Amino acid sequence: MEKILIVDDESFIRENIERILTEDGYRPFSCDNGQQAVALVSDEEIDLVLLDLNLGSKSGLDVLRELKDIDPEVLVIIITGYGTVESAVKALKMGAYDYIKKPFKADAIRLIVRLALETKSLKRELRKLRRDDREQFNSTEMIGTSLALCEVYRQICEVAKHEHATVLITGESGTGKELAARAVHNLSARKDRPFIEINCGSLPHNLLESELFGHERGAFTDAKTRKIGLFEEADGGTIFLDEIGEMDIGLQVKLLRVLEDRKIRRLGGVRNIDIDVRVVSATNTNLKEAIVARTFREDLYYRLNVFPLHMPPLRERSEDIPRLLDHFLQRFCREFNKPPREISREALDLLMHYSWPGNVRELRNLVERICIMYDVAVIGPKCLPKELFTEAETADFVPATDIPPGGIVLEEVMARLEKELIVRAVEITGGNIAKSARLLNIPRGTLRYKLRKYDHGKSS
Repeated sequence: MEKILIVDDESFIRENIERILTEDGYRPFSCDNGQQAVALVSDEEIDLVLLDLNLGSKSGLDVLRELKDIDPEVLVIIITGYGTVESAVKALKMGAYDYIKKPFKADAIRLIVRLALETKSLKRELRKLRRDDREQFNSTEMIGTSLALCEVYRQICEVAKHEHATVLITGESGTGKELAARAVHNLSARKDRPFIEINCGSLPHNLLESELFGHERGAFTDAKTRKIGLFEEADGGTIFLDEIGEMDIGLQVKLLRVLEDRKIRRLGGVRNIDIDVRVVSATNTNLKEAIVARTFREDLYYRLNVFPLHMPPLRERSEDIPRLLDHFLQRFCREFNKPPREISREALDLLMHYSWPGNVRELRNLVERICIMYDVAVIGPKCLPKELFTEAETADFVPATDIPPGGIVLEEVMARLEKELIVRAVEITGGNIAKSARLLNIPRGTLRYKLRKYDHGKSS
């Protein structure tokens, strides 16, 4: 319910407007002087102010200036008599939304209030669309049909049904954690409400606290106006806390309280504000190790980790690389107004056997760079960076094998060689399956299958 403040020193005007606004479903507040108006806007979340210019001891223009200093987003409609239209025009230049002349009819008040609040809503939606467009442009597409990614899709669909469940997304940098968070939001009942994202490692502690929870005017030296925090902006929707492991330990205590109470308090504020927000967080660090190191709170970890979601690295779903390549090629050729391209078989082999430490983001950046630098119809090995060739040379290593006079059974020799290489890789990595798979340049699931296969063969 929108809150509207009426500031006028004539009681019958205040009462008349209060009646009109109440009938239309708004929540009116009223006062007869500028000092009370400033105090109310400081204490309440006022959406719109109907401000008389002639308030006696204090000019309405001075009150307008103070209200805008407290909350730059508050809308102000000036109430003016016939003799002060010039002052009303001056008020418009100072940031007032519009003015209405006395005497006015109920329908005129209803119309101007409705238009003002619709304007505020449209501005909020425009900011959201601009932010979404920017985030979508900068995001990494979650594309593929591998078993690993299909499992992620399934989990996202399940947790999306439960709109209050917190989600913790883990995975290496560039695996698409933000895309997963956005998918959780878009598939939920909150999809038409805001999706707000912030990187917890991008700001120092004091600025991050102000960004998350907002602040009141005068809360600190540079707090010259009230600031609405991201939790309030995300009300009804989802807030995505990226790199949660970088959050200061002191701020973690406040976040834990927000998750438990579903209330926030602005810096310098004296009252709690109810919020309805799903919290999705993400990290590429090991939070359990951070708990042992006392840089992350254990109670916060379990509060965030209600539904864990792990994003697989690209090297564990290399079968998705051709589809990703095709998608990025189409996107950047269209973006740079260039004819369609395709990848040669040789170049694709190199890309398929590369370990992709930067994951999908690295692949996207590589395709973008190729589309900028090379005007070729077919992208061959010469268009690829040298690190891909270095890894390919390592991957191409095969021990020398003599062929005896009686010949060999090639399939048996290849199976034995594969087994020896797998055993050696596991020995080198101390039994770490992920590292072994990386060393052999095969998906982790494939390595597990082959280990089971050879163990079975040995025992039979």
